[in-house]
Amino acid sequence: MNGGIARPGRSSRIPQDSSLPAPPEVCPVCGEEVPQDAAACPGCGADHDTGWNEEATAADGLDLPDDDFNYDEFVKREFGEELAPGGWRRQMLWIAAGLVALLALTLWLAAKR
Repeated sequence: MNGGIARPGRSSRIPQDSSLPAPPEVCPVCGEEVPQDAAACPGCGADHDTGWNEEATAADGLDLPDDDFNYDEFVKREFGEELAPGGWRRQMLWIAAGLVALLALTLWLAAKR
């Protein structure tokens, strides 16, 4: 089954007397070739009920981001370059914690000499 998903209780072949339409030549979900008499895609398990029917293309009209979508650029454009509310406090807390840790390390090393 090419590492595909096995579905319990379902045959991998369309019965001869079936009223189901023939599967597509290529699965619209994963792109795997689908045998002519297959009841489901051998690659991902999509079938008429879950993948290659008309409802499967219902999300085609959504304005989803492209493959070259830059999340960091989007965040800067949407929220600006400033830190989040309270962000400067958090940043100062980390700086103070780092300085305290550095001071503690310096005192510890001085005590060892």
